[in-house]
Amino acid sequence: MRKPLEPLALLLAVLALLLAAPGSAHAAENGEWAVFPAASELGSRPYFYLSADAGGAVTDRVTVSNKTAAPLTFRLYGADAYNTERDGGFAVRTREEKQTGAGAWIRLSRDRVTVPARSRVTVPFTLAVPADAEPGDHPGAVVALDERVASGGGSVAVGVQRAVGARVYLRVNGPTVPALSVEDVTVDQDRPLVPGARESSALVSYTLHNRGNVTLNPRVALRAEGVFGRTLLDRDLARIPSELLPRQKIRLTEHWTDAPQFDWGQVTLTATAKDVRESAHAGFLALPWLVGVVLLTLGTGVGAGVLLRRRRAAAGH
Repeated sequence: MRKPLEPLALLLAVLALLLAAPGSAHAAENGEWAVFPAASELGSRPYFYLSADAGGAVTDRVTVSNKTAAPLTFRLYGADAYNTERDGGFAVRTREEKQTGAGAWIRLSRDRVTVPARSRVTVPFTLAVPADAEPGDHPGAVVALDERVASGGGSVAVGVQRAVGARVYLRVNGPTVPALSVEDVTVDQDRPLVPGARESSALVSYTLHNRGNVTLNPRVALRAEGVFGRTLLDRDLARIPSELLPRQKIRLTEHWTDAPQFDWGQVTLTATAKDVRESAHAGFLALPWLVGVVLLTLGTGVGAGVLLRRRRAAAGH
């Protein structure tokens, strides 16, 4: 049996947040409502791009558009942005989480608004930057959280609350320092027991770390070399986040099909962005399991024979 929903306890059990992609021609929306910077036309300014000095403030307006045939009530709040662990996508903090950047500095004139059916409401806000704010990028969003709590379906009762947010790209004026690193490269191989029995593969894992104070649009190239420098793999990776936010790190993987079954070499990952280029390496030894067992057995036998001869020689003296 399904347990009844407990709206207060499960209010934010699931939060589906939609945000307009950078450079998108559309506002952030989910088909029922949209959130976008106030402008003459829907989507003509799909996100906020603001700049201010530390200790300064900027003002703007956000519009919430209701596309349904009934009134909708929303909680409005500012949120910090971050890269998700799953794929590095752009995400923002929930209303209950602590905001420390742009989300904490956004002050809306109203934090709750009811939008009539097929209508829109525009709300002014002020973004006040603390005097001790670090220069550089502080991404966030202005979020409209639907007050309704719906059932998530399934055998377990889950409260689902949806939200839509308009991205805020804030830059605090001052020195900008782009810095990027590739860390903790590993190669996990999957090889057949018998050489040639099936295709082998490898999983290359690495951490991409934005160590600077500006948002980066990284590109990553993967190169693998075998014995005598033979090129085994050389390609640009596609599964890279379009934006790596300041001070964020994400763990990424790349599948290497038809990896060598008998070779020795290294993989190199090279990350590039504006004014930065960094590489990291990891060695690998591709050795079929059967061959490895045979070599280990032979090595053990040879070692045992040498040790036995040495003991006999010592006993003879």
